[in-house]
Amino acid sequence: MQRRDIRYQAAVVRDHHILLICAKDRETGATFWLLPGGGREADETVEACIQRELREETGLEVAVLGLLFTMPDIPEGIYDWLATYHCQVVSGTAQPGIEPEVDDAEHTTIQDVAWFDLQEPSSWNATIRQDRLTFPHLQQLRVALGYTVV
Repeated sequence: MQRRDIRYQAAVVRDHHILLICAKDRETGATFWLLPGGGREADETVEACIQRELREETGLEVAVLGLLFTMPDIPEGIYDWLATYHCQVVSGTAQPGIEPEVDDAEHTTIQDVAWFDLQEPSSWNATIRQDRLTFPHLQQLRVALGYTVV
């Protein structure tokens, strides 16, 4: 996949829970949890990008409340930077959506969506707690949202 500069992703928070999507890697078959998001299209604002990505990946309409933080992607990631924006659900029910750039009739990237308790990281499944990108990202997110002190 082509290297991109910034992944715009949504920290959708509802009742102290964060929404994550479970994606399946097309090449390896491995599954992992991450924040919904992706790259901007030509002439698309950051807000429009995040709203489009959420509609595609989860079926939700969201309001973008603001930038929480940016951090570098892992070395083998396809982005240089990850920009995380605080979002609020406006309408819809979260459900697995599509990745229009890569999905086809035989392959669906997004396997599941789920809400994870920001107050109780010990309740997160082992896949999240052991992920070297998602777990540190969620820890930084907890700090940014005031769930823990550095």
